[in-house]
Order: sequence, then structure tokens, then C-alpha cells
Amino acid sequence: MNGPQLLEEHIGRLVTRMGAIFPGERAVFRGQDLFTSLGDLDWLELYAFSITGRRYTPQQMRVLHVIWTHTSYPDARLWNNRVAALAGTARSTGSLGIAAALAVSEAQIYGGVPQLRCCEFLTRAKIMVDEGADLEALVHTELKEKRGIGGYGRPIVPTDERIAPTMAIVREQGLENGPHLKLAFEVERILLEGRWRMHMNIVGLDAAICADFGMSPREFNYFFIPVFLAGMPPCYLDAAEKPEGLLFPLPCRVMLYEGVSHRPWRSKTPNI
Repeated sequence: MNGPQLLEEHIGRLVTRMGAIFPGERAVFRGQDLFTSLGDLDWLELYAFSITGRRYTPQQMRVLHVIWTHTSYPDARLWNNRVAALAGTARSTGSLGIAAALAVSEAQIYGGVPQLRCCEFLTRAKIMVDEGADLEALVHTELKEKRGIGGYGRPIVPTDERIAPTMAIVREQGLENGPHLKLAFEVERILLEGRWRMHMNIVGLDAAICADFGMSPREFNYFFIPVFLAGMPPCYLDAAEKPEGLLFPLPCRVMLYEGVSHRPWRSKTPNI
């Protein structure tokens, strides 16, 4: 059923399985009482539960926390942090600056889109390999069709400094033998031994970990939305505490201009 009849049935009422507030009484969150059943969760546990509807083990939550902490860099030169910092130097509000910075985090080359593509590839490849497909052939096909694999390669330096400390925590929690994680490292081996010479970056590692925790590509993408968040307020605050407009100023002399040469400005007196 669709069209006017469906709309008519939803006039003045919210149909949802996610939750509701009963003022003065309680709040229901995915069918559970927020204050009692979920009262023992920390914020990240609640956030993961809000996306997946599932609870995670203490070992898994330790790793999920590390994924967030190891990806929050307070460096205003990064594309999304720069937006937060520019909001500070322009004297916009913190909420507007950080919201804008989170929005541009969902970029085609960095951030949200590669995260989704990487997790989709790893989960798809895992199913196909289990059915007997050759992983190296799958990698070659993906590179030919997509001209790259999300989660592999880095434009500035070949290696990712976050891989080793994140894997140290994964091993500490006894979670290093997940099938998607093993597959992700095998993809890296194929890329390194081939002509591509691409290392896995943190997106590839995090996607494999979350896939092993049962997250779908879409759930992983949603979980990753605020992963840069903790690095944004320092960039905003640093810029806001300095003189206005001081962040990355560009003098006219550095601009490449090939238009009309220098010319006098003449004002015209309007006819009355």
C-alpha cells in the first residue's frame, strides 16, 4: 500500500520501533527502558546499540573505543577539522562549526564513502571466498572496476601510524583471529606483492574489525560518523581564541591571476 491512503494512516501519529519518551515516567530505547535496562551503558555502548540493536562484549567495546580515540586528531590542517577551525576564526558558533566539520567528513576520497566501500568489499569478498572464489582474482576485479579499494593506500605516506597501536589492543583483547581481519591483511599482502604497493590504512582495519563484530557495511558507516569528533573542538577553540581571521590567511601575492591587468577604478556619476 502506498500513496494518499498510506499518508492518511500516519497523520498525527508516529509509528516507530526505535523508542519514545513518556514525560514524567520513562524513556523507551529500542524496546528497553533507557534508565534501567540500559542504565549501565557508557555513551559509546549506547551509540552502538542505537545503530545495531545489539550489545557488545567488554572486549569488543574496548576495541570500539580505541577505534574512536585513535582517529581523533586535533590538527586543523585536516580537511574536516579545517572547517571547524574556520568557523572559529570567523566567530561562528561551536555547534555550527562542528556540525559542518562532521558533514564534510563524509567525503568521496577520505572518511565516510571509503569506509562504506571498504566494508562492503570485505564482507562481499568473505562470502565469495567461503564459496570457493580466489581472493587475488577478486582484488584484481575490484581494482579494475573501481580503480581502487577503500581502506587501502594513503596519499601522504605509505603506512598508517594507527594500525600498530590499534592491533596491539585487538591482540590484548584476544580478537585478532576474526575472519574479516585475516582477510583484510591477506588483501594487503596481495596489493603489496603486486604492482600497486598499497598498505592497508586505518579504514581497512576498522572495517574488518567491525565486520567481525557483526556490523553490516551500513551499520559500520553509521558507527563511524563521529569518529573524528574529539579532534574538532580543539581546532575550533584554538582558532576562536586567536585574532579573527588569523587562520591560514592568503595574501594576494600568492594568488595566480591571469585575467585583466591592473586598471584604474572610475566611478560614474548617475544622470539625474
